[in-house]
Amino acid sequence: MKRSYQREVILEYLKTRTDHPTADKVYAAVRETIPNISLGTVYRNLSQLSDNGMILRITCDTKEDHFDANIHPHPHLFCRECGGVSDIPVTFMPDLTQIVAPSFHGSIQECSITYYGICEACLQKLPQTRNA
Repeated sequence: MKRSYQREVILEYLKTRTDHPTADKVYAAVRETIPNISLGTVYRNLSQLSDNGMILRITCDTKEDHFDANIHPHPHLFCRECGGVSDIPVTFMPDLTQIVAPSFHGSIQECSITYYGICEACLQKLPQTRNA
């Protein structure tokens, strides 16, 4: 992949984030550094970074993907209240591909784990009857 100033700015921005922003949020933030960047350029660069394994693309129940510069295996939580994506801290993440590969005769190329529920911030805002 050729070096690109726009791509470097996008990647550096993602490295500072733990909230897994959408492309629209990346675009809004990167425009502060590169005012003339287009939304299409941001989408293309996010796709290239994801396709080359430099960032993770997290696809959930919404029409918007989220992006993560932490490419090490770790699970995520998709909040059904606010639509946010957060990391679930774990001390050990087994390589599930190694576990299932012997019984699968195709080609497993990647694995991602996303849990669906309610994040801590949203849970605290809900009435007691709903957050039990």
